[in-house]
Amino acid sequence: MKIAVLGLALALAVYAAFPLAEARAWGWLAVLVVVTALIFAVYLSKRAIPAKYLVPGVLFLLAFQVVPVLYTVATAFTNYGDGHRGSQQDAVRAIESASVQQVPGSVEYALSVALDDGGLKFLLVSPDGKAYVGDGAGLKALERADIAGGRVVAADGYQLLGLGEATQRNDEILAFTVPTAGGAIRASGLTRAYTGQATRFYDAGCDCITDRASGKRWVADGETGSFVAADGEHLAQGWKVNVGLANFTRVLTDSRIAGPFLKTLVWNLAFAVGSVLVTFALGLACALALNAKMRGRSWYRVLLVLPYAMPSFAMLLVWRDLFNQDFGLINRITGLHVDWFGSPWTARAAVILVQLWLGYPYMFLVATGALQAIPREMQEAASIDGATTVQRFRRVTLPLLLVALTPLLISSFAFNFNNFNAIYLTTDGAPFAAGNSSIGATDLLITYTYRLAFGGSGAQLGFAAAISVYIFAIVALISVAGFRRSRKQEEVYS
Repeated sequence: MKIAVLGLALALAVYAAFPLAEARAWGWLAVLVVVTALIFAVYLSKRAIPAKYLVPGVLFLLAFQVVPVLYTVATAFTNYGDGHRGSQQDAVRAIESASVQQVPGSVEYALSVALDDGGLKFLLVSPDGKAYVGDGAGLKALERADIAGGRVVAADGYQLLGLGEATQRNDEILAFTVPTAGGAIRASGLTRAYTGQATRFYDAGCDCITDRASGKRWVADGETGSFVAADGEHLAQGWKVNVGLANFTRVLTDSRIAGPFLKTLVWNLAFAVGSVLVTFALGLACALALNAKMRGRSWYRVLLVLPYAMPSFAMLLVWRDLFNQDFGLINRITGLHVDWFGSPWTARAAVILVQLWLGYPYMFLVATGALQAIPREMQEAASIDGATTVQRFRRVTLPLLLVALTPLLISSFAFNFNNFNAIYLTTDGAPFAAGNSSIGATDLLITYTYRLAFGGSGAQLGFAAAISVYIFAIVALISVAGFRRSRKQEEVYS
């Protein structure tokens, strides 16, 4: 079995090596070689017994935790995002291809649209009957293609799209270009394509883009990764560059971002703390009520845990409908006509109530376990000393509970601080201020980051990564402070 597993690991390593070598990712290829060699050295050795158990966990930790964090931090120092994803050469190619226009006498092709492992492809037949395949890298001859009616109807390795499938991807097909010398091939409808000439071209002498008709120039700016004209106009297509601390300072210095960011941070902290406090309070109250012996206690506990057993994403959608102003169950039962998601404070109260319903069963379970671990002798001793029920809870039960549960409360805080689903599936950040759809009253930093990274105005992945680093730092600082306080409590009550 060991040999079979190692053989499988080697096969996967070889399979991954070829695309890495093809992409000239020599650094990652070196990492692959080192990891593979480490696995074989550890598991073929009769020694290093502890390493046989530690290596898998360490490798998964590096792959799924450390590497994504480092990649996010590295991205935060760049302008990576829509229009700035590739190199300057890629930007030039995209600008020239986007400016292609058909000219009189240009070659036309019969077009068939196809897919393969690399994505969209144009299968073309020229007027002289020759077949070609075109993609983002250029045009090349197509071998083993069946041509009927002047069009490619079948080709080895390609899945041709029918008219209905092509219609659904119409925008993508019309935007697709196959670069050629001095121009590109573009679709004209879904069955024809033409060779056009780029109206904008790159001039290496001035490191700029020039418009053939107007003569206007956009000069390359290495600091911003953009082509900029004398009047300040930026071309939409740029390239990825290192911008240093610009993304981090922008959060604090840009008035359009700093104000909303700080307000969102305050609400984010209030949401996380409030979610933990209300769920812990209700969960603890239920645990205390059911800690005493009573008839049907097991059934009560099952009923209290039911919300925890429901899929949270589905229940969040249900709660969103329950708070609907017109047909929501809450307004209909109470006789109110509250627009829960129309006002900032009612929307915030609504999401806290949803968190209470979803989160108290977990707190009930952990509080029940912690209560049962407290020796009864301590309660009896406090009772003999004349302590009342409230005094026993404040002086004995609660401190001992906090010693055991503080790490869980801290982890719950960290989870709720980044509780994307709670906001996205209920309010989607609403309500929004007039004229500002980028950040809403119930947005957390994580949903704000998501809207920046994948919003309709264009992805700003580098800026979103910088905010992610801020979020990580805030949660880390609060967690460290909480664990230190927890350690002091343990020293006092140990």
